[in-house]
Amino acid sequence: MYQELTPAGENAVNELAGRYGVSTSAVRTMLDAVNAGRGSMAQFNIGELGGGGQWMRGGMTMVGNMFDHGLKARVDGLCRDLSDVLAKNQVYPPAQNSTTGVGNSWWPGELGSPSSSGGQNGSQYAYFPSSKRLAVLVGGRLAVYDTLDHSIGGVQQQQGGGPGSLEFTSQYGTFTAASLPLVDPVQSEPTHSPGPAQNPGPAQNSGAAQNPGPPPNAGQLNIGEITSAIEALASLHDKGILTDDEFFTKKSELLKRI
Repeated sequence: MYQELTPAGENAVNELAGRYGVSTSAVRTMLDAVNAGRGSMAQFNIGELGGGGQWMRGGMTMVGNMFDHGLKARVDGLCRDLSDVLAKNQVYPPAQNSTTGVGNSWWPGELGSPSSSGGQNGSQYAYFPSSKRLAVLVGGRLAVYDTLDHSIGGVQQQQGGGPGSLEFTSQYGTFTAASLPLVDPVQSEPTHSPGPAQNPGPAQNSGAAQNPGPPPNAGQLNIGEITSAIEALASLHDKGILTDDEFFTKKSELLKRI
């Protein structure tokens, strides 16, 4: 059974199905695969797209018939478009949390109403694109982050992660809240009607506003170098030197550096 989609997600699936000439079910299956790969990779088995295969953002695409270059280009294009959709849109409805709502909000009141909010495994989040703020509540500790120029379009729990292991997706890829500038830490237990957040002071506030630093994933390694390293890993994997888990772990580490 497919995971529920938002209207934006449904529209994207229908549009891409028409663009690539495949069924909406094939696009939905691939969407879930790309989402599971955090927008940078996917493992799939879709009959309309050649059966079993693998995609990696940055150049490595494998399909059932490795000599069908047209199919490889089609799969690569579809996966890239789905990755962009995940980064720029709220594709899956956020998890609902009973402690979040009008008149009973856990985030600072001056942030207003979030465009999306929810919670998973003891973590809660609320995203405020107009003020470029992300509020995160973990274990009764509230922190507010500057989202810089990220346009957050998705959120997910890290595989095997516990409380505080939420990952967010934007046009720059997948990242954690800890990679963003902290502008308003709150150490005490939140109340149902929080007052205005404390002013962090001139020095801290000035640093966050005037020198936010480059966004995550910006200005990192050359894609050609990453692709060469992945191809070398694939060769070791094919020879049985690397296990499946070792291969995919190393690939994921390399892709995060693009």
